[in-house]
Amino acid sequence: MIIAGGMAGGKGNNSSKQTSSSSQTESKTADASKSTPSKAESKEPDVPADYRSALAKATSYATMMNMSKQGVYDQLTSEHGEKFSAQAAQYAIDHVKADWNKNAVKKAKNYADTMHMSKAGILDQLTSEHGEKFTAEEGNYAIQNVKADWNKNALEKAKSYQKDMAMSPDAIRDQLTSEHGEKFTAEEANYAVQHLSDK
Repeated sequence: MIIAGGMAGGKGNNSSKQTSSSSQTESKTADASKSTPSKAESKEPDVPADYRSALAKATSYATMMNMSKQGVYDQLTSEHGEKFSAQAAQYAIDHVKADWNKNAVKKAKNYADTMHMSKAGILDQLTSEHGEKFTAEEGNYAIQNVKADWNKNALEKAKSYQKDMAMSPDAIRDQLTSEHGEKFTAEEANYAVQHLSDK
């Protein structure tokens, strides 16, 4: 009887230990679940729809139209443009992926190839508040890296003044070099005048 009782007691002790171990495991699991945030809790707040729209527009302006950072922001917030809020526009500017130096170079190339502008004229256009609104650093980078034949541009401008406005060579030279005109160098203007008769 004593032996049987001892055996029964032993079984009871094992059952008690198993129950205790199970309780400890459940307790640890519960503590772990409390300390680990759920996916819903750890997820960042959703970006407002108008912010996402502003970013999409900013990306389009930057990549397709090669606009400057300030130019994109102004277009996004303009009453005559996209009319986004300042907050949405700033979010877009902060998150848009763009190479502003590269955009400045592309704009400079376009002005040089299609409008035959001078180096100084392009720099002014790139950085003007009434122009492209690139920074001075971006404008200088563009001028240093754009591929253009400034003598050829001066000649194209000279021929245009001669043909369309019947200007004299001396008047053309003055117009080409004027600070209020084309802003070519004296050397570029002289090259243009000397080659006016070239076909």
